[in-house]
Amino acid sequence: MTQLVPHIFNGLTLGLLFALIALGFTLIVGVMEVINLAHGSLFALGAYFALAIIGGSWLGDTAIGEWWLALPIMPRYILALIVAPILAGLSGMVLELALRRTYGKAPLYGLLLTFGAALVIEELIRLGWGTGEQNLQLPQSISGAILLGGLIYSKYKLFAAGFAVFAIIMVWLFLEKTPYGAIIKAGAHDSEMVRALGYDLARLRLLVFGLGAGLAGLAGVIMVPIWGLRPHVGIDVVIPAFLIIVLGGIGSFWGSVIAAILVGLSVGITGAYAPAWSMMSMYILLILVVGFRARGLFGKKSALEN
Repeated sequence: MTQLVPHIFNGLTLGLLFALIALGFTLIVGVMEVINLAHGSLFALGAYFALAIIGGSWLGDTAIGEWWLALPIMPRYILALIVAPILAGLSGMVLELALRRTYGKAPLYGLLLTFGAALVIEELIRLGWGTGEQNLQLPQSISGAILLGGLIYSKYKLFAAGFAVFAIIMVWLFLEKTPYGAIIKAGAHDSEMVRALGYDLARLRLLVFGLGAGLAGLAGVIMVPIWGLRPHVGIDVVIPAFLIIVLGGIGSFWGSVIAAILVGLSVGITGAYAPAWSMMSMYILLILVVGFRARGLFGKKSALEN
């Protein structure tokens, strides 16, 4: 059991980070009924924006650039943690403007457009940052290991898990306790009713897409020190994100969170006994759940069950 604890911890951390990615995905699917295949690329873009901010490449070989690099890593990292998700969110808004021409048409148009956008973003990353794997610099205070209960844990994973919990709670409070959150939830239930009540549906979709993309970018900044940073890292996360929203129930906030934690624990615990099956375990989990409950853990009844 003692040997299993680190794997449970790793799985829980992975699940919480998956939840950050999936929440942005489920907001976009719930309000806009669009499966954003570029979500993983926005995740990668957020991480690369953070890399540029921390490394100061955006300042070039200037006096300001030298001053920036002379600063301790902590303020640079904090700025990256704030600015990179915002830039990813703005990139998502640009994508939503392009998507508007597909609204009201067959879903295939939106799928093809976001798939093309994912390829474009990945190539832009290759042009801007190269094709090799990069490392995101971390402050010393969250690097290294710590001894707890006779077991060694990664400081960064403890930080990542705690930050993910904080971010999930903040998103929930925004959706539950603010007027804007109420509008978003209403839009997820019936977007045409929101329009009938006098709200600008186009603006709502733009903001929701930006929020979803920003959450993807935030997850990218937090997750890539664990997963590694490379141009195609977005492909590694978009499939688990889609799997999680199906497993939890499309449109369900806490369904996505719980499903993400289950997926993370499944991957972590399976990795303790059969590493080759660790990623396969989440697909087996999906088959087991959807086989008995087609709408997912917390989804509403659908035509699939009629």
